[in-house]
Parts: sequence; structure tokens; C-alpha cells
Amino acid sequence: MQLYDSARGGVFPLEVGPVATLYSCGITPYDSAHLGHAFVYLSFDVLTRRLIDAGHEARLVRNVTDVDDDILRKARELGVNYLDLAAQEMVIFERDMKLINLLPVYSEPRATGAIPEILTLIGRTFDQGLAYEVDGSVYFEVSKFPRFGQVSHEPRDAMLALAAIHGGNPDDSNKRDPLDFVLWQPSLEDEPAWESRWGPGRPGWHIECSALALRELGETVDVHGGGRDLAFPHHECEAAQSESVTGAPFVKHWMHVGLVALDGIKMSKSLGNLVFVHDLVRRSEPAAVRVALMDHYYRDDWEWHDDMLLHAQSRLATWRSTMITGRTSSVLDDVRDALDDDLSTPAALRAIDAASHAGSNVATAAALLGITL
Repeated sequence: MQLYDSARGGVFPLEVGPVATLYSCGITPYDSAHLGHAFVYLSFDVLTRRLIDAGHEARLVRNVTDVDDDILRKARELGVNYLDLAAQEMVIFERDMKLINLLPVYSEPRATGAIPEILTLIGRTFDQGLAYEVDGSVYFEVSKFPRFGQVSHEPRDAMLALAAIHGGNPDDSNKRDPLDFVLWQPSLEDEPAWESRWGPGRPGWHIECSALALRELGETVDVHGGGRDLAFPHHECEAAQSESVTGAPFVKHWMHVGLVALDGIKMSKSLGNLVFVHDLVRRSEPAAVRVALMDHYYRDDWEWHDDMLLHAQSRLATWRSTMITGRTSSVLDDVRDALDDDLSTPAALRAIDAASHAGSNVATAAALLGITL
């Protein structure tokens, strides 16, 4: 398999052992996951299926960020406990992912379940002189990591702008450098707090994923990623803090998935321009939603239109028409070749189209893509 690596900026062979390790950044469960989230997790699901098909054991970890600024703010607005809010949204999320036939993940750890590991990791960065403390907040000092920028390759001015957008607070006067990022912070009066050597508080966003990835999969992960908007600051900071402590490469392949838009604007919880899986399946079968998503190359940004669902449903009907009388063909190998070419699901679907139009039974090939005919 050849797979694009965001950090290296090119397509490279995906070299994994008998056990392939994958980490996909999961949701912050303060609101329902939308189609953009589904596209990310579906892309990792297809990769997992192909690895299993090729004879590997695929261990996909998808974390749950159940404590951070967003979920605490939303819980405060609603007047509910943040863990109750997380539990409620996770029920919806798991239902939606099951509808589009995602395989169960190897592990789905929660940030709140890894506080000891998070504190240990922060302690190691602090003791190695990579972090500093001001008034109970602990910051990672990016100047101590010369490779900062290796994942996103953004210039400094773009990093500052992105940090401001994604909660990095570059104007924090306690920072030695505006790009330094929080590892630990004091909790507000109505927020959860855990004891630490720097005082009671809670973890920063980036350290949560580093601690979970290292605990669940070891020092080096074969494939790590998520939506393209996570490349900076989240994945950049993850790599810096992880590699500073372990001395080992954190990730072999960075896999970033394109963003999904509606009416010309990226889907965003803050804007409310969202499409949900559970709404789409009221109008069509779940398999059609899966096909509609896979009709887009995982690295591309694209825009959702409702007619995509109708096209997907029509495709399914055509594929099913040859299931009983259709002959076997080489379509399964054609689908494998498409997936091995940087996970090209559109090419895989076109191969199934061609075989079906030629009168072949395509059920096995569709099954490799997670589609049950």
C-alpha cells in the first residue's frame, strides 16, 4: 500500500508489521458528531479493513476528549455535569458510527481515564527542562524542540493565527513564546480538578492524546491522524511533546482527511451548518450514506449535496441487480489495487460500477469496503 504522509508531503509505502497500529483523534462529545467527523472515521475504517484483508492485525485507537475547554463550556451553558453531557453525546455518536458500519475500534480511551499517565508525561517533560510553570500552569517550551513545525510545515505567522483560532491563546502573558502550549492548567471553580505537583487543575488538550497514544500503542504509531484542521496545533504539539520525552519517532505516517462543507462553508459546530448521519438515514438506507462518503477522495475538501445520497442509492440498486445471476470477476483485486493507491475509494467504487455493468457479482468487493449488499 502507498499512502500520503502529510509530514513528508508525499506518497510513501506504508510499511507495517504483523500488528498495524493506528490512532485517529476522536470527538469531543459536547454536541453531535457531523458528516465531517463521519468522513474522517470512515477513512480510517476503510484503511483498517484493507490492512485486515492483507493479513495484518489492525489496532485502531480512537480517543474521546471528555474534558477540555469546549465540553466544560457547553456543560456550563446547559447546567449539566460534563460527564453526563459526554455520555449522552457518545450514545448518539456510537449509534451513528454503527449505522454506517464502522468496525469496532481496538480501544476508545477517554482523557479522564488517563490522568495518571498524563501527569507522568507532563512530569517527564518538566524534569527534562522542556516545560516551565507559571502560577499553576505548565507550558511546553517550543524553543526546546528544534523540529517544531515538522508535521504542519506552517510558517510562524500562520501558526500564531491557527493557535488563536484553536484555543492556543498566543496572547497569554505567562508564556515565554506565544507558541508555547499548555500541558496543565488550574481549573476554574466549577470545573473538575485533579491534584498535581503544580497544584489542582486539569490537562491541556494536546497532552491528552500523547498520553493515550503512548499508553495504548507504544512510542511509535504506524498511522496517526484526523481531520486536516488538526495538523496545527494539535498534531504538531503532540509530536513535539511525545518525541521530546521518548526520543523516538512518534508517528510513521501522518494521515489527514479533507474537510466537508455545506453551502460553501466548512461544517462547524460553532456555525451550526451541520449534516448528521442519523438525519440522512431517515431518507435513505445507511449503506447509501457510506457509499456517498466514499465517493470522495479522503484527502480532498468537498461539499455535501443531497443528490449525492440519491446517486449512492442508485449505485447500490445496480450492484444488487447482478448478485444472483452475475459471474465472478477480478473486481476484488481491482478494489484492492485502488485502496493500495493512497486509499482511493472513488476508484474502488468505479471498479465495482464497471464490474456490475458488465454483469459481474460484486458483493465480495463491496464487502471489502464495508458495504453489505
